[in-house]
Amino acid sequence: MEAKNPVIWFEIYVDNTKRAQKFYETILNIQLNELPMPETAQFTEMLFFPSNMEQHGASGALVKMDGFKAGGNSTVIYFHSDDCTTEQNRVEMAGGKVVQPKMSIGEYGFISLCIDTEGNMFGLHSLK
Repeated sequence: MEAKNPVIWFEIYVDNTKRAQKFYETILNIQLNELPMPETAQFTEMLFFPSNMEQHGASGALVKMDGFKAGGNSTVIYFHSDDCTTEQNRVEMAGGKVVQPKMSIGEYGFISLCIDTEGNMFGLHSLK
């Protein structure tokens, strides 16, 4: 059986989309884009991470929805990096907090754990 990445989508719930957008754009050096939502959608605001629908892997969005609070840290997503020290060094400058500086996870590379401006924990992962 062919191995495939099981995650295809993620959502990070936020209280302030502009603040969260600036944070993730700064640390990941990317641009998030707003997608107009139909009036029937329950999402108040949604900003999409860059994606290529022709390739496997996950993309996702920052989401603000009435009745859903940011934070809680029950699920942690990891963003790919060439060297997680690079993005880790941008976290505090962008208003977040590093809770676990870059550490080895053996043959699987390195991770950093951080908290964004909305109180969500996320990880950075690199092979070096």
